[in-house]
Formats: sequence, C-alpha cells, structure tokens
Amino acid sequence: MRIVDDLNDGWLFKKNTEVSDTLVADESFDMINLPHTYNGFDGQDGGNDYYKGKAVYIKKLIRPFVSPESDFILDFEGVNSVARIYIDSEFVQEHRGGYSRFRVNITRFFEKKDSVMLIVEVDNANHSDVYPQMADFTFYGGIYRNVSLISVPKTRFDIEYYAGGGVAVTSKIDGEDAIIDITAYVKDPLKSDMIMVEVRDGDRYEDIGSVFAPARNITKLSFKIDNVHLWNGVKDPFLYSLSIKLIRHNEVLDNVELNHGIREYYVDPDRGFFLNGKSFPLRGVSRHQDRLGKGNALEKLDHFDDLDLITDVGANSVRLAHYQQDDYFYELCDRYGLIVCAEIPFISRMNKDPKAHENAMEQMKELIYQNYNHSSILFWGISNEITIAGDIPGLTENLRELDELVKSIDKTRLTTMAQVSMLPMDSEHNQITDILAYNLYFGWYGGKYTDNEVWFDKFRAMHPNRAVGLSEYGCEGIISWHSSTPVCKDYSEEYQAQYHEHMVKLLDERPEIWGSYVWNMFDFGCDMRDEGSVKGRNNKGLVTIDRKIKKDAFYVYKAYWSDEKFVHIASKRFAIRSDEKINIKIYSNMEKVKLFVNGEYLGEKEGKKIFVFENVSLDMGANYIKVVGISDDEEISDRTTFVREEKPFAGYVRPADEEEESGVKNWFDDMDKESLDVKKLEFNPEYFSIKDTVEDVVRNDEAGDILVSIVNQFGTMKVKKSMLGIMGGMLVEEMASFFSSDKADSEKVFALLNRKLQEIKK
Repeated sequence: MRIVDDLNDGWLFKKNTEVSDTLVADESFDMINLPHTYNGFDGQDGGNDYYKGKAVYIKKLIRPFVSPESDFILDFEGVNSVARIYIDSEFVQEHRGGYSRFRVNITRFFEKKDSVMLIVEVDNANHSDVYPQMADFTFYGGIYRNVSLISVPKTRFDIEYYAGGGVAVTSKIDGEDAIIDITAYVKDPLKSDMIMVEVRDGDRYEDIGSVFAPARNITKLSFKIDNVHLWNGVKDPFLYSLSIKLIRHNEVLDNVELNHGIREYYVDPDRGFFLNGKSFPLRGVSRHQDRLGKGNALEKLDHFDDLDLITDVGANSVRLAHYQQDDYFYELCDRYGLIVCAEIPFISRMNKDPKAHENAMEQMKELIYQNYNHSSILFWGISNEITIAGDIPGLTENLRELDELVKSIDKTRLTTMAQVSMLPMDSEHNQITDILAYNLYFGWYGGKYTDNEVWFDKFRAMHPNRAVGLSEYGCEGIISWHSSTPVCKDYSEEYQAQYHEHMVKLLDERPEIWGSYVWNMFDFGCDMRDEGSVKGRNNKGLVTIDRKIKKDAFYVYKAYWSDEKFVHIASKRFAIRSDEKINIKIYSNMEKVKLFVNGEYLGEKEGKKIFVFENVSLDMGANYIKVVGISDDEEISDRTTFVREEKPFAGYVRPADEEEESGVKNWFDDMDKESLDVKKLEFNPEYFSIKDTVEDVVRNDEAGDILVSIVNQFGTMKVKKSMLGIMGGMLVEEMASFFSSDKADSEKVFALLNRKLQEIKK
C-alpha cells in the first residue's frame, strides 16, 4: 500500500554554495523547515539585486518501516528553478524548471542502508535553456513547496511518468446521463491483478457503484451515471468522488483518490463562453503565488486565504499566471468552482537555444500530465506576451509545436495564448490556438481606458470568427496616494477605482469577450520595479501583497460580480479633506442606499453598483459618515469619518520622481536634423550601443535616460527604467516591438538611439 512521509521539517540550508567533494554541513548552515525561499525579503525590496544563484539543502532520510519489497520515490512539488539531487554525495537526477512537480526514485540507495543523506542543490540564476527567461516578477529561489517520500510496491500506478497521478479521468454527457472514462497506467502488473473503481456522491459520499477490470499496463474502464449532477462552476461545483484501487488477491497494492466534475463547455466568437449549454461569461482575476516576506514559500492556509479572497470579490474564473501553481490551489478551484486557465512560463522572450524550446515542451507536458484530473481547468495557455522581445525567427513554429503537443495529450480542453498589446491584430500568431486573448493596458501605459472598446470593435471587425478575451488589464493603485481629481499615472487609489469602474461596466455589456482577468488580484513582488514610490512591487492588485487591505477597486468588482449583499464607502483612506463640499461615492450591489452625515439624513439614491452623493457639505473637524444599503427589506451599513482641515494634507500627494521631473527630450528634432545612415551604424565597443543588453544600458544613468526617453517618444507605451529591468539580457536592437511604426521608421529610431548611445563611454 502507498505510504507518504512528509519531509518538510529539519533541513540544513546554506546560500551561495554548491555541492562539491569538500562540502561539509557545519555551523555555517542554518536549520530550516520547508517550504522555504532564500528571496523572501531581497526579492521584494527593489533594486533588481536579489540573490540569483546556488544554495544547498541537506536532510538525513531514515528508511520507512515498510515492506522490504517497496520502492522509494522522492516527491518535490516545486524547486526554483534548477534542482540537482544527490544521495550520499552521488548525483542522481536533475530537474530544469521551477514550477512543476518532479519525482526521483532512490530505491537502490536503501538496499543496504537504513539511512541516507539527501542533498539538493538549487539554482535560480538565469539559464539559456530554462523558462522563464525574463518576466515582470521575482524568480524566488529555493525548495518552496512540499517534499515527501513515497513508499510504494513494485506493482503500482505509474507516478513517475512526468510526475503525474498514474490515472486519467474524463467524462462526456449523454442526455440526462454521463459516462466516466478512466485510464489507469500500471507498472509491472500480474495477470491476476485487478483495477477497481468506486464512485461516490461527492456531497453525501454515498456509494453510486463500482466497476472492475483486469490490470494491464494501460487499463481502460468506464462507468455510467444516471441523472448526472453537473459541475456548474461557482454556482454549483458538484464533484463525484472516485477511488481507483490496484488489487492483488486480497490486498490493495496502490490507491488513487480524486474528485471529478462532469461538465461541457464551448466558446462562441459572437456570444462568448458557455458552460453546460448556458451563457457564462468568465469574469475573473489573475493570481501570482507570492506573499510579503514569504516569497512563494506558501503554506496551505495561505492558498486557502487567496481562494477565499477571490471568491469574496465574486470572480468565477482565475488565470493562474504565469506558471504552474501549487496542486492544492487547483484542488481548491475544483471544489469551489473557479474555472481555471493554466499556463507555462513561456513568457516575454523566446531564447534561440534549441534546448530552451525542449524545456518549454517539457514544462507543458508536466503541466498537463500533473493536472489533467483537475476539472476546474478548461484552458491550457501556451505563452504570455512572448513577442515583447520581438517576433524572433522560429517563434511561430515553436508556438505551433506547443499547440500541437497540447492537442496530442489532451483533446478535452481548449488552447489559448495571451498576446502583448503591441502584437498586430493580423499576426499569424492569432490563428494558432483554439481561442486567444490580449493583454491591454489602455488607460495606464498609454492611451485612455475608453480605447479598450475601440480596440475590441476593431479586432472583431477584422476577425469575426475568432473568439477573443482580455487576459490582462489593470493599473497601479497605492493606498497612500489620494486625489479628488484623479488622473492616469498619479498612482492614487481613486484613479485605480475609476479605471476599473469603466472596465467592469464594459465587460458587463460585452458577453462575447469570452474571458477577462484583472491584473492582478494581489500586489506581487517584482524586485526591479520602482513604481509610485513603492520599490520591489507591482501594485496593480485589488488586494495588498500582505492580503491585509482590500483596495476600493476590489469593491467595484464585488458590486458587479458578488451575490453577497454589501455596501462600501469609497476613499475612506482619503480621510483628511480641505474642501467645504465633497462627493461621496458608494459601491454596493443593493437596490438603494441612504446617506447620513453627522447623524443627519441627507437622502436616498437608487441605482446600479455605483452611487454618488454630490456636493455633500463637511463641517470643520470630524464628520461622521454612515451609509445604509437597502435591498428586499434587508439593511446593511458602512461607516467612516472624514476630517475637514483648512489646508490639503500634503501626505496624500506622491512626490514626483527624478524621471518625471527631468521631462522628455524632443527626439524628433534630432531625427530631422541629423543624417542617419541606417546601413552604416558604428559600434565602438568602449561605448554603449544597441548591441548592448537593456540591463547594462539602464544601469548607466545617462545611457538609461536616453533609452527610456526615446522609447517613450517613439514607443507604444510609456516606460520607466525600473520597468525595462525585466528585459534583462535582451539586446537593445531586439526591442523593435516597443516602437510604433505610426510614429517613426523603426530603423531610423534604432540609428538615432545607437548614435546617442555611442556618445556615452562604458
């Protein structure tokens, strides 16, 4: 019988070291427990200087008290990003990729020993053959998910093939009934061995029936359910419980327990997403897995808290970006009905190293084989913004291979990809996957938020038969900054809320947008960022990185998406006011709201989602605000205090940073005045040029200022030096996708940029 022993406690750890013949676990090692990351703090404090390199974890393993005929398999749920496994100083196995599970068979080491020494060398440095290559988030190093030792008989379900479950379950609806198909992959079965599948009602855990078959290497069974109870997303996430047993005579050799939701779905280009035959627009959020001070070393309670907050806002879907996430979170999505888009970290930039493509293919196989039985997953994402570094030769072919690979493994789900906003609508990339989506940031990085609907109208006119979604959208909101006249890039909580007011209404009116995902549900670590006076974070979350504070934008979505009645006064943190009269805004999903100021009833408003009481007078000093939401004789209240003072409170206004104060040079003048021979560029290696990496250029203040200024003048979006930090080892000459052909010829832009960089000595 399978026995799983937890190995999370009692490890020795040392950073900035590696496995060698002279490695000794001495007093320089720290005693730690898993999950663990060595970037929990330096990966979130800004500066793009967090430790990227090797570390060593050591633990003594005692042979479990099990049958002498057992095999022993180490199970690693997540190690970022390259892991090398040693037993008693002997190298055993390597795993390249930081977000998927992998398993290591160590049976032979226990043949003559009762204990062995396990050593894991971890390396989160950049490797040309491991994705992600570059991205807008911190690559936390460490053994950041659980580790266990699995003891199993020689004959067992095959859990070593891409660290999958050894069992695959699918189903199809047949009228009022359904057929469940089970495929079991068995290692070394005897002719008399048997597979038994028991099916139970997931709610009451009552037996529905069972089915048996002789065990073969690949064993197929099917089971019919009468009057099937469908898995219907957040409305009714009903799951059947399956117990798949491998039996020899009167003994269970191995057992797999899993839940299965029966559902059918499709996406219509004109009408959007349908679940079980009914329109079901997917309105959700994206989720990164890190937390303040913990990095990505989360425990089960952390995952559950995230799930609780996502369901609290009323989302019915979640994009788990940009990598494979913890199996427990997928399990929670199954149980709570969140429809999932799961993806691999093929993001931002394709590396030309052929082994990098092999790595993307391997990570895709791991994602699918390990998560095939999660009924909440309906979409496999093959890439995200992969043309940020340009449409590199070979990229289209690699994307097609990834799409074909997914379809060869799993014919029950749809493929998708998230395109960067600069990708032309007529790109052949938009014809690769079953459906697609774009990451659009109109109203933050460029343009106005009203440009979103213009973009969708244009895309649908060009591609009437292609289903398109909104895979990312959002803007930064920092709860320290406030304004009664918010504008783009002021980083205020009010502008973020105003932006999302527009976006949620747009989406509510357009069910043909098959899925939409706020970027992001939570603020997350990105050590190269310095945005809005907050270092080391992306602040686009609806909730802060510590999960302690829901921003006003959170309640905008709750008003539209949630059935839980509530009323919320906006701008509570904008507590000190100097205006004699202010507007008071309320978010609520109730039918009407009443306003009281200092105990005086000021009136009632009926509306939908957003209620505004204009020109409300404030007394000097404290003003006690109360709102009451009313719906079907139910009343819910919210309260806050606004303090009126003579002068505006300076602490609400974000100080302008140096880049903003310096202004932007008019490079059009230089382009017109100078003779730019695009065919004869000079490259003195002692000076900067477009042959240098973006990372090296932005490290030099003068060179970085020139690059940022030219990108902002001729580019498709506004950037800062800290944002360009995600480009890492990308060459400046590979930044063609950043420049707009509508503004200037890109060859001339690069010629101008190269000439200016060649004036700056390294």
